[in-house]
Amino acid sequence: MEAMKNALWFVLGVAGGFVAAHVVNKDPRGHELLAEIDGRISEFTDRIGDAYRAQEARIEGLAADVKDVAADALDAAKGAAADAVEAARDAVAAPAADRSH
Repeated sequence: MEAMKNALWFVLGVAGGFVAAHVVNKDPRGHELLAEIDGRISEFTDRIGDAYRAQEARIEGLAADVKDVAADALDAAKGAAADAVEAARDAVAAPAADRSH
């Protein structure tokens, strides 16, 4: 029941806001005020959008750097593993070569 009451108040508030904006917009001073508010909101959303795009570009750059570092580490690990396998083969082959003499 409480949720329905809250929803009703919300709907009434939104409807009241639309009615008030319509009445204010009919007056030239009110129209000017709403245009100023709209301009400020647009400026704010533009700034937020610019900040979002800048942050997104920064994160993409960091992700690319991490990807490069991970690829380099993987290549180094592959090289180290190949060297270890070769050293193990040589270690196993050396005693066999000594026994054949």
